[in-house]
Amino acid sequence: MHSDHSPSILKQCIAILHSRATSIHKLKQIHAFSIKHGVPLNNPDMGKHLLFTLVSLSAPMSYAHKIFKQIDNPNIFTWNTMIRGYAESQNPKPAMDIHRNMRSFAVEPDTHTYPFLLKAIAKLISVKEGEEVHSIATKNGFGSLVFVQNGLVHMYAVCGRAESAHKLFEEMSERNLVTWNSVINGFVLNGRPNETLTLYRDMVDEQVEPDGFTLVSLLTACAELGALALGKRVHVYMSKVGLAENPHAANALLDLYSKTGNIKEAHKVFDEMKDKSVVSWTTLIVGLAMNGFGNESINLFKELETKKLTPSEITFVGVLYACSHCGLVDEGFTYFKRMKEEYKIEPRIEHHGCMVDLLGRSGHVQQAYDYIINMPLQPNAVIWRTLLGACTIHGHTGLAEFARAKLIELEPNHSGDYVLLSNLYASERRWSDVSKVREKMLANGVQKSPGHSLVELGNRVYQFVMGDTSNPQNEEIYTKLIEITRLLRLEGYVPHVVNVLADIEEEEKETALSYHSEKIAIAFMLINTPNGMPIRVVKNLRVCADCHLAIKLVSKVYGREIVVRDRSRFHHFKDGSCSCKDYW
Repeated sequence: MHSDHSPSILKQCIAILHSRATSIHKLKQIHAFSIKHGVPLNNPDMGKHLLFTLVSLSAPMSYAHKIFKQIDNPNIFTWNTMIRGYAESQNPKPAMDIHRNMRSFAVEPDTHTYPFLLKAIAKLISVKEGEEVHSIATKNGFGSLVFVQNGLVHMYAVCGRAESAHKLFEEMSERNLVTWNSVINGFVLNGRPNETLTLYRDMVDEQVEPDGFTLVSLLTACAELGALALGKRVHVYMSKVGLAENPHAANALLDLYSKTGNIKEAHKVFDEMKDKSVVSWTTLIVGLAMNGFGNESINLFKELETKKLTPSEITFVGVLYACSHCGLVDEGFTYFKRMKEEYKIEPRIEHHGCMVDLLGRSGHVQQAYDYIINMPLQPNAVIWRTLLGACTIHGHTGLAEFARAKLIELEPNHSGDYVLLSNLYASERRWSDVSKVREKMLANGVQKSPGHSLVELGNRVYQFVMGDTSNPQNEEIYTKLIEITRLLRLEGYVPHVVNVLADIEEEEKETALSYHSEKIAIAFMLINTPNGMPIRVVKNLRVCADCHLAIKLVSKVYGREIVVRDRSRFHHFKDGSCSCKDYW
């Protein structure tokens, strides 16, 4: 081919590259055509346009890298394209190597370099690299640009540095919706839901309109705090602005209603969804199982299968959990087998944990131990803790001590394990062993995690701890607790004092039980909400035996449905009974 035709051929190739109909197959044809007709890739225009289109179409980065290496003196656009390509790929690590090479060639960065690079670092959760890039960007004069700062806020947030992300956010002179979403999501990712809600209120005060990403973060925070009323207001807003059909937002709504024990509303959201993904089905299946509706969860799974959808590994966690809560041992093993053989899903530690719970919960404690010993995976602390919990419920002291020994090897300072074993000894009135466990806790510097309970009233989430006296309504709350105790005794309530410290008098034990955080939270809600209104409590620890018994009777005496979400499951108390069937 004559060289004077090269510019026209080049223009034709670039025009095709810019076409919307371009595919990876067509790109390869253009590549071959350019080679055949003598248009070299080291031509800066041809090379950069081919590379840009490859990255835009998410072509394999190995192919893009081969093209990149053939370009002579690549400009900053080309370097940025490669960084972006790796940042958006499954393997973002080479983005940092590209950046280092770019610096070694003394190529000056531009406004697009650092946002792409920070995206790669965020995916790698490499805060050390992030801090280094933060320093370089600042030295190069790009540290104050909103796009770079947004990338830094996002990077620090996903790397577990919510405070650093917030500090940078506070210092920014210019913020946009992406900035707000990054810092709000940062607190969600780092388990700081209260800060999430505070930031959202600040965002509203500054008249920044939220989008789907904002609302997903907000709903996640509401779910963690049990802030159902606020979540419902978000739902109304979503419907008003047309975001209720956004699949991510709808799934977050499903999760909110499931985690606040409002399973009826969760089902309604699910039924109204036009495009139900496997994530949607899984969220409701898991939600039903966690709320004690095991049979409904299994039936929904069967319906999913009739729709010819492929369940995920998380879907099966929900199904196995449902079987566990319904005592369906044989069915649980059948689903476990189907998961492996029919759906080719290799069981993870979570699935094995469900099987141990299934056996332990149904009283087959020895079989649960045998299952652990024969597991193809190394049992972790959660597996042994599940066995320890089953031993505590069913009174298997020997196996409990063995499970505890394993836990000492894996997580020696987990306070909950000491408490479980202590409670088992206390139930058998082995007070000297109870003392030994507590002495060992002190000797090892292990402190019991302080329990707290959350309830939502108005626009606030209130937190209570054991013996709390910080609330302005303190006097009314404790007067109500006295009334509750008096009315419960008329119903035959006798405080379950067996697990309370052995070295205090019975009367003192009863007083200690009365001041547990969930009881204080329920008294607060009985004072401040209308008769008949459901009460929802989120507790960070497991509900104790006495509180479980007392709350059942409170639901009967006061005619209230009380939903308690503790560390492991939901308890729906109504008319004197609980959805967990007294296995907690």
